Amino acid sequence: MQQAEIADPFVLEVIDREEPHAGPGQVRVRVRAAGLNPVDWKIAASPAAAERYGITAPAGFGNDYAGEIDEVGEGVAGFAVGDRVFGGARGRAVAEHAVSTVGTDLLAHTPDGLSDEVAGSLLIAARTADAAVAAVGATPGDTVLIGGAAGGVGVLAVQLAVAAGATVVATGSAGNHDFLRELGAIPTTYGEGLVDRVRALAPSGVDAAIDLQGTETALAAIELGVPPVRIATIAAGPTRPAGTIATGGVDAAPDALDRIARALAEGTLTLPIQATFPIERIQDAVQLLRGGHVRGKVVVTV
Repeated sequence: MQQAEIADPFVLEVIDREEPHAGPGQVRVRVRAAGLNPVDWKIAASPAAAERYGITAPAGFGNDYAGEIDEVGEGVAGFAVGDRVFGGARGRAVAEHAVSTVGTDLLAHTPDGLSDEVAGSLLIAARTADAAVAAVGATPGDTVLIGGAAGGVGVLAVQLAVAAGATVVATGSAGNHDFLRELGAIPTTYGEGLVDRVRALAPSGVDAAIDLQGTETALAAIELGVPPVRIATIAAGPTRPAGTIATGGVDAAPDALDRIARALAEGTLTLPIQATFPIERIQDAVQLLRGGHVRGKVVVTV
């Protein structure tokens, strides 16, 4: 998979390239599935974003992947040929092979019972959800407002907050409300009138908030009287309201990936895959992702 130019619109092409190999301290993974994240297309479309992440054209695409190790470099411990794994390779995930440096790139063993499609969607979503819920300190008795709750990060954040004993009020499009109820949340729509709707749904007040899309939820939470130190954002950028917490996967607990992967394999958590596309239809996958309103994840299979 190659992108010749960082620009919007961008074109992704499936190309033949020289096969990579694992060097010292590295493993090569035969990729089976790569879950897409909004940051993937934002990097591909924006030279400024690409520069922040160290991506230059011609470039690959994607970050999250899952598959099995088919080559192990010298000095690698804890991983062997044939191991099912999932992890991340920024700008290199949507490909037949991904090479990861053990100890530098995040790489974890895939639990039995967890599909490559779900495992390949976990790295960013699981760690970001874990960090966001921890950042606001969700505890039993709290009411937590979560904005953008039906996406990959949101689905996991809702379940983690519910598991912590919190009551969750979750924003999403009307078509996702029944699904959010199944996760244990009280759904509502986003947009104009959000504060009034939340007041009606949570008459005793809101204690914390997580904004997964921008600043609408964070600003609503402030108006609802939530202390800024209990409001987390992941995509607010320079518009983040003063005093609120900017967080992301880098702040996740060290055991977050393994813990959430095991819970998914055991069925105590769920992460829906809305659509799966073969690599030849990568542009269709990106178009669906960019359109918003995705429930869970969009996955490319290789």
